[in-house]
This record gives sequence, C-alpha cells and structure tokens, in this order.
Amino acid sequence: MIGSDREELTISPDGESLDEQPKWRQDFPIDWPQAHYLSRRDFTKFMVLISLAFTAGQFWIVVRNFLRKRRGEAPIRQIATADQLPIGGSLAFIYPEAHDTCVLVRTDEKTFVAYSQKCTHLSCAVVPQPDKNRFYCPCHEGSFDLATGAPIAGPPQRPLPRINLEVRRGGVYATGVEVKTI
Repeated sequence: MIGSDREELTISPDGESLDEQPKWRQDFPIDWPQAHYLSRRDFTKFMVLISLAFTAGQFWIVVRNFLRKRRGEAPIRQIATADQLPIGGSLAFIYPEAHDTCVLVRTDEKTFVAYSQKCTHLSCAVVPQPDKNRFYCPCHEGSFDLATGAPIAGPPQRPLPRINLEVRRGGVYATGVEVKTI
C-alpha cells in the first residue's frame, strides 16, 4: 500500500483486497476514488466548450434567419381560376415548398381564403367545412375559424398560417405566408 490516505488507494468495486481479486482485475485495476474525481480545470474546460457550442448554435439561427429574409418573400404562384372553384368549394394545393400542403376555400362570389392544412396542435390535416364556417381537425376534435384561422375549439392554441391571396384576371394567386402568433 502506498500510504494511509484513502484516496491514494486502489479500491476494487467489491471492496476485497487486490490479492483476492480475479487475474483480469489485477491486470486492469480501477482506481475508484480517482475515477470520479473532476478537477476545477477540467470542469471549467467543459463549461467553456458547452458555452461555445450554445453560442455557435445561436449564431447559426441568426444567420439562417438573415438568409431567409434576404431570399425575400415566397414566390407568387397561381392556384386556380376563379370559375374553377364553386362557392363553398375547396381545393388542396402546395405552397410555398413541396412539403407545405394548403387548402383554398371560396366563401362567397368574390372572397377566397387559404390556410396551411397542418393543424397547429400536432400537424394533422385540417378539413374545410364551409357550411359550419370552420376548418376541422379530426385527430383531436380541434376547430379553426374559416375567416380568420383562429382556433375556436379543441387543443390547438395557435391560428393556422394564412396564405395571402390575390385575385387578378380571373386567377387566384398565392403571394405569401402570414404566420400569426398569440
């Protein structure tokens, strides 16, 4: 034994002496008191590295938002012609990216509304019900107002993202996405 200081001794996990241990444990002794020791310098290095990682992550978010704003608004894309959709009818479409499903509803002769088809609760597909003046989410019985996209029943807390529309020369065009927060 090296000394009387308990922290300098190599202690086996079962507490037996080194002579009573199996051969493999004698060849690879584990210094249990020192295995759990962490110096202040190592702790400080760890904290600095973690802080740098969080800072780099925040910087990456700022850069992505800057690049997203620089790209400009969503593209202008024709969805349908005005006479293609009857009053009370709906049409599913993709906007602005290939994975963004949306739904267009004609509420009266001159009014069209369009929203993202993903429920803001768990991204289930909402179903337009113009006769009840709502979008219905069958997953958890959620409902959104047809005119505003605001949640009116069920677990959803945020409104549906609205697709900005323009009607010109008989065509209905999507011009951007408006995301409202509460």
